[in-house]
Amino acid sequence: MSKSLARVVAALRAAGLESVPVEAGGEIRTAEAAAADAGVTVDQIVKSILFQGESGRLFLFLTAGGNRVDPATATALAGEALSRAEVEVVRAVTGFAIGGVAPLGHLTPSPTFLDPRLMDFPEVWAAAGTPRHMFRIAPEDLARVTGATVARFTG
Repeated sequence: MSKSLARVVAALRAAGLESVPVEAGGEIRTAEAAAADAGVTVDQIVKSILFQGESGRLFLFLTAGGNRVDPATATALAGEALSRAEVEVVRAVTGFAIGGVAPLGHLTPSPTFLDPRLMDFPEVWAAAGTPRHMFRIAPEDLARVTGATVARFTG
């Protein structure tokens, strides 16, 4: 088991969740590929989108697979100007590579916001630290274990 996947499993267990990551049939770097593999709608896939503030701090936006983060709304929520986080910064801060960024188990936690669209489902699927693993979770549990603020930030 990779270190990244092990961190996600440990975070799930520490939160008291029984969810077990599953290995996909192939790479699931896009919401569409993950949804097809899991047999769910695209909006049931949690995209972990990271932006970097002018302060250098990262902000995590957990978005339904079919939605896009609106930069102006995200900036207002963060309280500082945001830009897309560089690949190297994402890896250094979260411990995950782009395409496998899990919503939990980060090396350094970031302020987190959750798309209310995810709350429309009994369960959602998120990356489990690799481009080939994901796990299912109730959106209420996802908000709780990530400390996310449910807020509208998509456009």
